[in-house]
Amino acid sequence: MSTLVPNKVVSETRFVTATPQEIFNLLADPDQHQLIDGSGSVKNANSSSPERLSLGVKFGMDMKIGVKYKITNEVVEFDEPNQIAWRHFGGHIWRYKLEAVEGGTQVTEQFDWNTAKSHFMMRVMQYPTKNRTSIVATLDRLAEHFAK
Repeated sequence: MSTLVPNKVVSETRFVTATPQEIFNLLADPDQHQLIDGSGSVKNANSSSPERLSLGVKFGMDMKIGVKYKITNEVVEFDEPNQIAWRHFGGHIWRYKLEAVEGGTQVTEQFDWNTAKSHFMMRVMQYPTKNRTSIVATLDRLAEHFAK
């Protein structure tokens, strides 16, 4: 397993037997996020969330880590079918990069905390380490989803 890189990006990659467009379609649909969430915290998209994400769109998710809460994200990168990313109110970014390869797609998920509002809080709460574990589980679930 790789270590945290100096520019504060936690990144993992997995091969998935689906096209970049198929994977992008899933990622651009907030209602589908709970299917692949490896953290177990994503419960469902808020009713006010759009059916499909696009650049600049805000979408809400119902979450639960111990207690239920709601979170709003904004899509900050959107290059269909290659890359999509959204920023959390805490400033950090969740990013997916999709690269077509023979037989499927190399999917890279990243937790980018370069823009986080509190780097101190990120370290104290051990988010880079915890999120690496969740990213691995998410990529495993994504691969399983398309292997069916």
